[in-house]
Amino acid sequence: MTSDQTEDRAEPGHRRATGSPVGALRAAFLVVEGKWTWYRRNWRATFFSSVGQPLLFLLALGLGIGSQVKPGAVPGGVSYLEYLAPALLVVSAVQNATGESTFPVLSSFKWQRVYWGINASPITPHQIVGGQLLWTAARLLLSGAIYLVVAAFFGGVRSPLVLISLLFATLAGMAFAAPLTAYVATVDDEGQTLGNIFRFVLMPMTLFAGTFFPLDRLPDFVQPIAWLTSLWHGTELARGTVLGGLQLWPALGHVAYLLALLAGGAALAARNFRRRLAN
Repeated sequence: MTSDQTEDRAEPGHRRATGSPVGALRAAFLVVEGKWTWYRRNWRATFFSSVGQPLLFLLALGLGIGSQVKPGAVPGGVSYLEYLAPALLVVSAVQNATGESTFPVLSSFKWQRVYWGINASPITPHQIVGGQLLWTAARLLLSGAIYLVVAAFFGGVRSPLVLISLLFATLAGMAFAAPLTAYVATVDDEGQTLGNIFRFVLMPMTLFAGTFFPLDRLPDFVQPIAWLTSLWHGTELARGTVLGGLQLWPALGHVAYLLALLAGGAALAARNFRRRLAN
């Protein structure tokens, strides 16, 4: 039997390697397929941080502390639970984006070296970045949808427009994930670097970017710092969509800023992946 006949009689579903270039979209989905294969076996390890943590915030603050908030004290006259729910949706997206863009990315370079294996195939570094970001977006949509179902059960969802807020939350998370992925691609010895991102970037951003109270309650010199965060822009979009009051031009400004962060971060990530995988 010749080698060609052996290949022709390969097991059903087996793809014969051709060495030819892979289309960008197909390559990205192949990367996502690999991520999904791992995730469906290990999703329990990330479920609490992805969904459970923001729900605990919602119940503890929205139902617990929120029960002590006087009617009318919240902008728009809504309950504190309704005020908090869309903001925590965005917080959840940004937190999950941080989780997907830090240690998993470094591990794929340094410890498990998954990216090196993928790069040995016809898939290019640019396509690896596309798959990584596409997978992150899928994770944000999935965890956000689960959060909304549970939040609706406790009365935190007041409008079907919350589905649009889910898209805005995902955009905010991706606007943070892309630049962070680009940065982690340059990290070799993590030390305290990645841990400090959670401590000194993510946590302060969660507390002081308008999640739990209006931004105008902060000192004037702090507010411009919050304006730079993707979390504040996402919160304004998500909360304004659900509670009303979202105006066209400010909304376009928020979306444009988030898209600029996403596009710039993705381009920088592609460059850093190409440089690192070329060594």
